[in-house]
Amino acid sequence: MESLLHENKTFEKVIYAGKQVLNREFENCTFKACDFSGSDFSHSRFSDCLFIGCNLANLKLKRSSLNGATFRECKLVGINFSECEEFLFQVAFENCLLDYASFMNRKMPKTHFRHTSLKGAVFVNATLTKAVFDHTDLAGAEFKNTQLQEANFTTAYNFDIDPEHNNIRRARFSPDGLTGLLTRHQIILG
Repeated sequence: MESLLHENKTFEKVIYAGKQVLNREFENCTFKACDFSGSDFSHSRFSDCLFIGCNLANLKLKRSSLNGATFRECKLVGINFSECEEFLFQVAFENCLLDYASFMNRKMPKTHFRHTSLKGAVFVNATLTKAVFDHTDLAGAEFKNTQLQEANFTTAYNFDIDPEHNNIRRARFSPDGLTGLLTRHQIILG
């Protein structure tokens, strides 16, 4: 990984935990079962990259670009995605552990979170228009001034979203999920 530009490469079982890997570019790369936990990939660029079964907990991505980054079965606990570059920020998550991640002020319309844990995640001032939270655990996730128009929460659970402090116009919820919209009002259903 010493090269500055990597194109169409597969990195498998690479262990770079706690390392500093700055100013790298990865295009159309695949990362399988890699451990980058606690590493610093600041000022790097990931375009159309796929991460499968990687440990990325507490990864630092300050001023990094994530354009078309897909994460499957990855551990992404504590990552501050709000430090990434805004321009072309596009990510997708499937079967991931994203607890305590921050997406504060992040514009990410149409983002898909599938079978993912987002416990304690921060979505303050984020734009999640038409986002999909498919079978996603949102226990303790913070939504405030969040744009959630047309977002899909029909299979999401454990969320607490205040309709008075978030734009939920035309967002979709299941009847069972309505309690997550009423918590602030201390209304008891049943």
